[in-house]
Amino acid sequence: MTFTTRPDLRGTFGAVASTHWLASQAGMSILERGGNAFDAAAATGFTLQVVEPHLNGPGGEVPILLKDVRRDAPEVICGQGVAPAKATIAQYRYLGLDLIPGTGLLPAVVPGAFDAWMRLLLEHGTMRLRDVLAPAIGYAARGYPLVPRISASIGQVAELFRSEWPTSADVYLPGNAPPAPNTLFRNPQLAETYRQIIEEAEMASGDRDEQIAAARRVWGEGFVAEAIARFCADTPVMDVTGRRHEGLLTADDLAAWSAPKEDPVTLTYAGRTVCKGGPWSQGPVLLQQLGILAGFDLDAMDPHGPDFVHTVTEAAKLALADREAFYGDPAFTHVPLETLLSEAYAAERRAALHPDTASHALQPGHVEGCGMPVEELVRRPEDLPESLAAMGGGEPTTADDGDATRGQADAADGDTCHLDVVDRHGNVVTATPSGGWLQSSPVIPELGFPLNTRGQMFWLVDGHPNMVAPGKRPRTTLSANLALREGKPELAWGTPGGDYQEQWSLTFFLRHVHHGLSPQESIDAPMFHTDHAPASFHPRVAKPGSLTLESRFPQDTIDALHERGHAVTVEGPWSLGRISAAGLTPDGQIRAAANPRLMQGYATAR
Repeated sequence: MTFTTRPDLRGTFGAVASTHWLASQAGMSILERGGNAFDAAAATGFTLQVVEPHLNGPGGEVPILLKDVRRDAPEVICGQGVAPAKATIAQYRYLGLDLIPGTGLLPAVVPGAFDAWMRLLLEHGTMRLRDVLAPAIGYAARGYPLVPRISASIGQVAELFRSEWPTSADVYLPGNAPPAPNTLFRNPQLAETYRQIIEEAEMASGDRDEQIAAARRVWGEGFVAEAIARFCADTPVMDVTGRRHEGLLTADDLAAWSAPKEDPVTLTYAGRTVCKGGPWSQGPVLLQQLGILAGFDLDAMDPHGPDFVHTVTEAAKLALADREAFYGDPAFTHVPLETLLSEAYAAERRAALHPDTASHALQPGHVEGCGMPVEELVRRPEDLPESLAAMGGGEPTTADDGDATRGQADAADGDTCHLDVVDRHGNVVTATPSGGWLQSSPVIPELGFPLNTRGQMFWLVDGHPNMVAPGKRPRTTLSANLALREGKPELAWGTPGGDYQEQWSLTFFLRHVHHGLSPQESIDAPMFHTDHAPASFHPRVAKPGSLTLESRFPQDTIDALHERGHAVTVEGPWSLGRISAAGLTPDGQIRAAANPRLMQGYATAR
């Protein structure tokens, strides 16, 4: 039996789906004014920076997957910035750290989102920068209604803002109090920052492309970069260590970086070519799971039954263990993707999956000359000093009630945003913006936004593929998904959720492919995940054997999973996942779907 909260949205003109209704409508307005999917995606992304500041911001990052009908192959724009030149293991050890903090300025890497959106616009879009930024500037200047989660997130860090981060208090504590849910909230300094970028870009040239190029220079070398560098150098900031630290980012770091373009990593599965970002992200985890699961008869499994949940969860544990052992920035370390995504290796890993018993061990595979032992990376909640657990971590993602080890704020479910856009020409964009969270780093007063804390994903372990190094990308959790059929885009999708992204995205895809659920039905179906592997966020805890399910699963399924040895936790009925999706049917219809959880995701199609 299937259930859906919303219709299967279809049309022929275009579709936009995202984690916030205002952003989705902003993207659709761009399509209706003659823009293409790339213009609309950028407008949606910039609007999300304004209306979901607890989940992303201008100081954050974004991986973008796209298929331009004018080009043969899909492409990836990597909006994940790199570590500063000063970011070395020795530097963090000198500061007395064995993990990079999850808050403050020390974990900041080069903010990559702005340049990535600019590259998308420059090479694929049609509209001028002023028109694409207009919705975001309008909401920042004139205001937008605060969703309750923003108010809750501000409330949880209000005292920190008052006592240690006064620049954040100036923005997010009007009248020295957290703003109430559903009240109109403004960020005039952020609006002014984007207005100034546009003004300087238009002063440089009257040509659209040259204006976008000029905007990139203003961000990386002009007043934005100068303000970031000055704040990092001059402002000791309290962070999760309980001490104050300056940041490591400099103007030279910002000037030296621009968003690269890459080919996606792909795997053929069930007649589709599934496209992901490289091992600088966790994207190949989903492909590895597909490779393992290709040897099981998923069609015959009940999508709400114990066989399906167990098999998918155990495949996730194996792929996530490989993530910890092998993944890192391929510009700095050899990641054996050809082996990891091969049928032979998938068969080896499949043989390690017990059909009736949950694994409680972190078990990466073996690739000669590659990877690293992962046992020393595993720390459990009970292993943490009480003072550290009490201070929380750097990820405002889904957290267990009363458990500070899995997130900074229990009430701030979701740590990221997502968007998908399809236009009438068949162009497709899918992106997962994140970072620059209001609750994780203080606002830079001249700019109106905070920096990211993505550097916390590096390990301070010599020789690890994901050890910190100058100019290196942290192995991010951020990931988007694109499936092609006979070379044409069929489905774009993704979700917030940190380490859960490749788990929730996979389950959505499997239910759609194997069980015939529509995208909306696949989103609405009860979701599950494991925290078996070390978290990507400070303080990097693992919960071996864990399995969290929404309470809408049948009790028989929950009981059977207990019997198989899973450490089962049952959460609220609509608590896990924030997937959105958009795609094309073989007869040319455009479709879209969005997540009902948290009551703010929205899809539109016509």
